[in-house]
Amino acid sequence: MRFLLVDSILEWKPGVGAVGVKNISLSEDFFDDHFPLKPIMPGVLIIEGMAQLSGLLLEETMKQRDIKIKALMSMVDKAKFRQPVYPGCQLRYDCVISQINEMGGRIAASASVDGTPVAECTLLFSFHAFGNPTQDKIREGILATWLANAKRS
Repeated sequence: MRFLLVDSILEWKPGVGAVGVKNISLSEDFFDDHFPLKPIMPGVLIIEGMAQLSGLLLEETMKQRDIKIKALMSMVDKAKFRQPVYPGCQLRYDCVISQINEMGGRIAASASVDGTPVAECTLLFSFHAFGNPTQDKIREGILATWLANAKRS
């Protein structure tokens, strides 16, 4: 992953849902062009942050069932953006599994800042065989970092 759009996971419940956060800093590369003198986080990156958290949640859910897969986002449905997100904000992602089977999963995802909704969508993922030990270690490291302070159940 070239860019990570989750800083930490606050709640982690494989099979159910997860809550994560991203602290938005003016030093983010995308603010150079989006937009000069009026930095606004691109909506596509808000969706990407929700997708990163959701994909790992689905992968860990399947891993607990002894099924090792890679979750690839295949569709974004009913995306709505309600408020812009600026540097200095803490973006909260709430992701809830609404459907999962051996073929893929569906997530109800939302993002908010200080309790105010900024985005929501449904994310669909397809599952694919995954056999790269190097990539496995990288993803486990990322997940361990994100989960350092999470409430788990």
